[in-house]
Amino acid sequence: MSSVPPHSSAVEGPETVMRDELRTTGMVWLRELIRFERTRTRILSGLIQPVLFLIVMGYGMAGLVGSVEGFGFKKFVFPGIMAMSVVTTAIFSGMSIVWDREFGFLREMLVAPTSRASLALGKTAGGATVAAVQGTIMLVLAPLIGVHLTAVLVAEIIGLELLMAIALTAFGVFVATHIERMEGFQVVMQMLLFPMIFLSGALFPLNKLPGWLNVITHVNPLTYAVAPLRQVVFAAQHMPAKARERFPSSVEVFGHTLSIGTELAIVVAFVVIFIALAIRGFSRTE
Repeated sequence: MSSVPPHSSAVEGPETVMRDELRTTGMVWLRELIRFERTRTRILSGLIQPVLFLIVMGYGMAGLVGSVEGFGFKKFVFPGIMAMSVVTTAIFSGMSIVWDREFGFLREMLVAPTSRASLALGKTAGGATVAAVQGTIMLVLAPLIGVHLTAVLVAEIIGLELLMAIALTAFGVFVATHIERMEGFQVVMQMLLFPMIFLSGALFPLNKLPGWLNVITHVNPLTYAVAPLRQVVFAAQHMPAKARERFPSSVEVFGHTLSIGTELAIVVAFVVIFIALAIRGFSRTE
């Protein structure tokens, strides 16, 4: 009489679960990159608005603002325009969630045997990568307005753009998990996007604003992301002292100028908060 060996089932350990979660995150990240690569119009539309702002504001305001020892408004606004490109792309990357919801693909993702945290992290990573790439493309305009680039500066810019993109993409993902229609997402994002950009110091200095408006700029997360980007760009331009006074780049809180390390720490804090909110939003999505 032959005996049939008992069926043996492998029990998944923590390492296996972690590997599966990372694989899921990577697949969602790759899907966002493929979607971006296949929509060439999205790349162009993401560049048109920042370029228009650079041309209209940079050259239109240059005569009114003037220059200080060769450093003019075009150079001042250039880092802000790069930030604008990153932020616009990052926040609107959450639109893919609303799109997937309308066409039923999001439901298939949510019923998959994986944690929703990995889905949220994959969406955030994919959108942040796309936004950082979009902002980096703007560097091709730097020589046209006299901004000097070095290999170190480019690496610093990409790192800061990526940090900024992660925070704003996670924020966009969080908002998208609470909206069911594309039209609603676009309206909400437009209401949030432009105030965040205009009140971040991206397009004009923040040192001479009224008190009540100054308070709003200090609660704006983008303010602390734009300042380090502008500081590293200015550091490579060998700005004269008078130009630094005319075009300040740091954030002041109660008369104290924040260091770039403090500004980055604040951005990292917002990254953690927004990612936690994005994961929570995904966890409650049906």
